[in-house]
Amino acid sequence: MKIAVAGKGGAGKTTFCATYARLLARTGRQVVAIDGDTNPNLHAAIGIGPGATLPPFLPASLVARRFDGPRLTETIDEVLTNYALATPDGVHLLRMGVPRHADEGCMCSAHATVSALLAELDRDTEHLEADHTETITVLDLEASPEHLSRGTARHADVLVLMAEPYFRSLEAVRLQAALAAETVIDRIVVVANKVRTADDGAAITQFCERHGLELVGSLPWSDAVLDADAATSSLLDHAPDDPVVEAVGEIMERLMVRAEPVKASMDAGVQG
Repeated sequence: MKIAVAGKGGAGKTTFCATYARLLARTGRQVVAIDGDTNPNLHAAIGIGPGATLPPFLPASLVARRFDGPRLTETIDEVLTNYALATPDGVHLLRMGVPRHADEGCMCSAHATVSALLAELDRDTEHLEADHTETITVLDLEASPEHLSRGTARHADVLVLMAEPYFRSLEAVRLQAALAAETVIDRIVVVANKVRTADDGAAITQFCERHGLELVGSLPWSDAVLDADAATSSLLDHAPDDPVVEAVGEIMERLMVRAEPVKASMDAGVQG
């Protein structure tokens, strides 16, 4: 299963992806987390501290164009061996290529590499632990809708759109949901984030109902998220009992099955 996470800049994508990936790994699933942002930060949110040796970026040479479309030049096992870093809880972290110099042009090849990788990630990963039975991929996308126009996330099974209870964030969700609806992504869902009050929750609930979007859960506002970042720590390590961690765990279970939209009041779990 492949889950991509998108939304406006600052909407909480990276914190959600990092926490989600590690909680998934704790259930016994093998998890691959891909930082699909050309300004990468997933490693810090997932628990890799300053000064740690990071994995190399995925090179454009990993993709070759063939008659049947772009394909990887290395097997998934080779990609994970050569370019992934085992992070806390055993999550395997991969990082999309980034600009090396100013004025060097678009990042088309970096997006194409991630797209080809997603297309082949359902194949066996022999070098990972044999007792795992399911591989889940979590892709942290950049704020721009470019990942949809370039088809970077076209092979995802689920697209999660992070929504804050503010006009600009909801407008970004509306735009990206419309673009995603033109792709072959099977399921498009919304996660509400930074919900402080019942009114915040109601605003996002009404937005989803108005646009026919599936709402799968809500994350309350939490100062612990900011404190963890200031401490250069992951939320899961800094505040493992924080309500956001609990809420991410609940959303994780809902995304593992085809669920009906969550239309219950979203003030549950909102911090007073």
